[in-house]
Amino acid sequence: MIKGHISFYKFEPRWSDRVAWYASAIAATALSWCIWRLSPVMHQDPFVIFILGVVFIARFYGFGPAVVCTFTSALLLDYAIFRPTLSAPITELELQRLGVFMLISVLVAGLARQRSRAETQTDEIRQQLAAIVTSSEDAIISFTVDGIVTSWNQGAEMLYGYTPQEILGRPLAVVVPVERMGELEHNLERLNREERVGSYETERIHKNGSRLRVLLSVSPIRNEKGQLAGASAISRDITQQKRTEEALRRNERLATAGRLTAAIAHEIRNPLEALINLVYLARRDAAGRDEYLRLAEQEIGRLDSIAQQALGFVRETTAPEQLNPAKLIDEVLQLYMRKLQQNNITIEKHTEDGLGILGFPGELRQLFSNLILNAMESMKDGGRLRIRVVQAHEWAGEQREGVRVTVADTGSGISDHSLPHIFEPFFTTKKETGTGLGLWLAYGIVQKHSGWMRVTSRTIPGSSGTVFMVFLPESPAMAATQAA
Repeated sequence: MIKGHISFYKFEPRWSDRVAWYASAIAATALSWCIWRLSPVMHQDPFVIFILGVVFIARFYGFGPAVVCTFTSALLLDYAIFRPTLSAPITELELQRLGVFMLISVLVAGLARQRSRAETQTDEIRQQLAAIVTSSEDAIISFTVDGIVTSWNQGAEMLYGYTPQEILGRPLAVVVPVERMGELEHNLERLNREERVGSYETERIHKNGSRLRVLLSVSPIRNEKGQLAGASAISRDITQQKRTEEALRRNERLATAGRLTAAIAHEIRNPLEALINLVYLARRDAAGRDEYLRLAEQEIGRLDSIAQQALGFVRETTAPEQLNPAKLIDEVLQLYMRKLQQNNITIEKHTEDGLGILGFPGELRQLFSNLILNAMESMKDGGRLRIRVVQAHEWAGEQREGVRVTVADTGSGISDHSLPHIFEPFFTTKKETGTGLGLWLAYGIVQKHSGWMRVTSRTIPGSSGTVFMVFLPESPAMAATQAA
């Protein structure tokens, strides 16, 4: 990793440099006079060669030396050209010509100096930008509209392992996985339409063949005429960040599984007790044995259902499935039903029929479980849990169709100080029992499903409570599979 900072030194001339500049101005005047003397052509209009001298001095030495060059040139024109002898009078026409010469020379010197200063500033800015790009820790790559690499900074060399000598002139596809070639082609098509590709997460390949998770953004580059000349891509390595986030998610899932253990233990106790009793009765009552065995099969089915629901919290799927959010919430509530009853929490549930979205069932169970658990833990002395699952339509943004899930409680509420931070990792209001990852994980699940989550809360005694509102679109655009 590159550390430190870049400093830019602004040149300040010494007094000896200034003396040399003004001496050069006088020398330029003398040189102009020599050229005039040696070239008969210049005798027709002596002002031209002296104005060129003024412009030269202004361009390379500044406005002050150019003014000195102007006045020394005027003196030479007056006493060496127009008046060969000091006693000869200068005519009014020659005086006017000298005045015009000095005015034009000063004006030209100012314009030349202004242009020189603008060019110098432009060069400094280019040097600064080049230094920033070169030393940036992010990988900054430029390439043609056909995907041929034209520049490669130190950050790109550190990220991908290729040196500039190895990669310049080669296709950008060298660092793109085979299965993401379509993504590269899509980006190039958008760039040829002069569209910017916003930041998104994707995969790239290191020189040694390892996979990298990067945050990538691509922008078109235009030349001085405004025409498309190529593109630049900025990549940031987020491999370790993603690994850390994934580890945190797994840990939180395990923590949730641990919290489920108590609920599952309560749920399986009744079917197990019923099984023991039914097996005992079947051994001693041959006439009712078939009925006892039928009831035992029902209890085994209940146990299997509980086990499947518990596995749903830890089972991961690689592709989204068509599912009903209301059914997932019913499964979560069934696991926590006994605990909710023990805490004197009444449930008010309203769901519509025919709801369906495309999503990951295990992660959505995790989302609903976190919201319900938080609501339950905020109602220590009992309360009311209201859950509403309805078909919804966005009225802003993309105006997508989807499902809105509302989880409201009459608990203690969240303070105004804590509310802006509840979705941050490791932030918790439950000092002893909270991990600070539940709502962060829930927010990440909602984002993965291209939805949004809003929360309102009050801590006023007698009317406190919290409301979480989640919108899940019918067909989420997964960031991991998007090209933009």
